Amino acid sequence: MAFSIGGIMSNRLINLIPGPVSVPAQVLQAMNFDFGSGDLDEDFLKLYNDTESKLQKILGTKNPVIMQTGEGMWGLWGALKSTLKPGDSVVSVCTGVFGYGIADMAESLGAKVARVELEYDQTLNFPEQLARVVEKHKPLMITAVHCETPSGTMNPLKVIARVKKDFSVPLLCVDTVASAGATPVDVDENLVDLALNGSQKALSAPPSMTFVSVSPKAWEIISSVEYAGYDAFLPFKNAQKEFYFPNTPYWHGIAALNKAAELILDEGLEEVYQRHDLCMKYCHERIEKMGLKLFPAADAVKANSVTAVNLPENYTWKAFNQSCREKGLAIAGSYGRLSEIVFRIGHMGNQARLDQLKAGLDIIESIL
Repeated sequence: MAFSIGGIMSNRLINLIPGPVSVPAQVLQAMNFDFGSGDLDEDFLKLYNDTESKLQKILGTKNPVIMQTGEGMWGLWGALKSTLKPGDSVVSVCTGVFGYGIADMAESLGAKVARVELEYDQTLNFPEQLARVVEKHKPLMITAVHCETPSGTMNPLKVIARVKKDFSVPLLCVDTVASAGATPVDVDENLVDLALNGSQKALSAPPSMTFVSVSPKAWEIISSVEYAGYDAFLPFKNAQKEFYFPNTPYWHGIAALNKAAELILDEGLEEVYQRHDLCMKYCHERIEKMGLKLFPAADAVKANSVTAVNLPENYTWKAFNQSCREKGLAIAGSYGRLSEIVFRIGHMGNQARLDQLKAGLDIIESIL
């Protein structure tokens, strides 16, 4: 079915891109109101507080959750700028594109960054891999990515939390954008001080909001750093209590995020996690039956929200992608050194549906 927006024709495809994902109709409808001013209308504060409560349940935390206008990278920059000063020591778990990316970002802010470097197809399975570096550098912060979507891998947070506790590291900053809402994150249990998120992945909302849970220790450091940029966290510390937000709130985006979180909680977290696990197993089985090879190493923890697959022989990504789109399927390539090696299937959030996944995999099989 084709439709036109602004004179641009678009065809409806089976969307299995690992974010931004397809947005449910109920989430889009939640935005379809003529809202008043978020600065003046107390109904906005009620919505903000209710959204925070729902996100806390999904994240597994009692920590406050701040919400800012912008996609997930906005919150990542805000978290690093709000807590790091030049010369601070940071240890970054680097198992993929985004893990290395966070390390580079921290370094660009003047932090002294030590990288725990693994191959892109691996995950941090043993605390010793991290402990040696942490013991040597005594960091203020450990950074990590829970789900490395370019690689289709999942770093075990319990392993990282153990090292944080053993060496009394003040801050653990984790990108949970592609895991929260698909698999347990357990922020408090895993000692995560800054859990970074975006609305457009497993929560299945438009790519308009970033939200971050902030621990008491993180607030303490944020208050001492006093970063005052537009993406700063400090102005949000008392924003709800004083009903004074640092900039004009995006009421529509928070309404969408609220409905997206509500859909997950109404289905039940365990049921949602099981749905993602089932889709992952089905996808892996079909891929292997086609004679294709999963990208992650055999001992790596595979993500249940995205599957990374080595490109078929004799195909470039451009040619393979074109063949898929001609048959009505949208999938994704990868980034950096994986850009001509891997293609990815996103079965996260609203796309973690067996019927949709089967239809997409049928198309891939027909191409092969």
